[in-house]
Amino acid sequence: MDDLRAIQLLKKGDINGLELLIERYQVKAIRVAFLITRDEAMAEDVVQETYLRIYRRIRSFDVSRPFEPYFLSCVTHTAIDAAERASRNVILDEGEPEQIDHLLQKAVSTENLVEYNQLREEIFSSLGRLSPRERAVIIQRYYLEMSEKEMAAENRVAPGTVKWLLNSARRRLRGLIGAEDEIE
Repeated sequence: MDDLRAIQLLKKGDINGLELLIERYQVKAIRVAFLITRDEAMAEDVVQETYLRIYRRIRSFDVSRPFEPYFLSCVTHTAIDAAERASRNVILDEGEPEQIDHLLQKAVSTENLVEYNQLREEIFSSLGRLSPRERAVIIQRYYLEMSEKEMAAENRVAPGTVKWLLNSARRRLRGLIGAEDEIE
């Protein structure tokens, strides 16, 4: 059976089409992935991930294109991504990773928490210096996550008025936050 028939089966929802493509390209795909990742298990994961992606997106595949170059290009890109992710990992002695990981997470989370609290206080303080109407549009848009259309309906004003108010409030808030940075 040729690639076109296998793809047509897949587009109809018949999983046998994928099985045929796997039989035909599995060895070549793993070889390509292995040459890039230099890790057999990672290469197998890369190929499996690529088959899953193709299965999910097969309906948009252009059957006028040959499948093999497309598939191997997908394998190549996925393998590059996996190899780059793996190269960012640092290998440590056994027993150390848990301790170091725990300390790093604690340091990052503490630092992030402090920065978050400082930023939250700065925004809260600056919000207090806005007019109630300006404060209301900021709260509706960013805290309540209302669209401008919803805000216009809620406040019984034209959408252009909401855009103007929101733009004005954001500009003023940015100025107030920047002014607090300059004071310190």
